[in-house]
Amino acid sequence: MADPLHHFIPLPDATVELRRAFGRFGTGVTIVTVQTANGPLGMTANSFSSVSLDPPLVQWSPALSSKRHDAFTNAAQFAVHILGSGQRALSDAFAVSGDAFDQFDWTVGPNGAPTLAGCLASFHCVTFGVHPAGDHSIVLGQVTHAAYDPDDSVAGLMYDQGRYGRFTPLTE
Repeated sequence: MADPLHHFIPLPDATVELRRAFGRFGTGVTIVTVQTANGPLGMTANSFSSVSLDPPLVQWSPALSSKRHDAFTNAAQFAVHILGSGQRALSDAFAVSGDAFDQFDWTVGPNGAPTLAGCLASFHCVTFGVHPAGDHSIVLGQVTHAAYDPDDSVAGLMYDQGRYGRFTPLTE
C-alpha cells in the first residue's frame, strides 16, 4: 500500500494542491488593526506568529493582492488580536471588510491602533520591518504593549483545512 505522504506534488504548477497541503497546518485566528487617515482598518489573518522575546517581535503576512495590503505595510504601528472560539463573527466580518468596526466594541489602543474588545490577547506594535516574500509581505512588529485574558478556560479560535474550530487539549 502506497504511503500518501510519499506522493510528491511537482511544483510550482500545483498551486491548488500546495494550498491544500499548507491547509494541513492548523493555526490560530487573528485580526490585525491599524489607524489610517480614513479611519480604523482591520484584516483577518492566520499567518501570525511570535518571533522573539528579546526584542519582543511578532510577524504576520498580508497578501499583495489584498486591497488592504498597503495600508498595513505602510503603517508605523498596528495591533494584533488573538480570537477566542466564540469570535467567529469577528473573523468573518474582517475577512470580508476592513471597516466592520461599527459591528463590534473597540477603543483606541496605547499606540493609536484600534483595540477590539473581548479578545484572548492583543499585541500593540511598532513596525520593525516589512520584507517582500513572494505573493505576500512579511510584517515584523516590535511589541510595545501586550494584554491577555487570564481565564484559561476560553479556547482559541482555530482554522484548519478551510474550517473553523477550537483547540481541545488531549487527555492522557
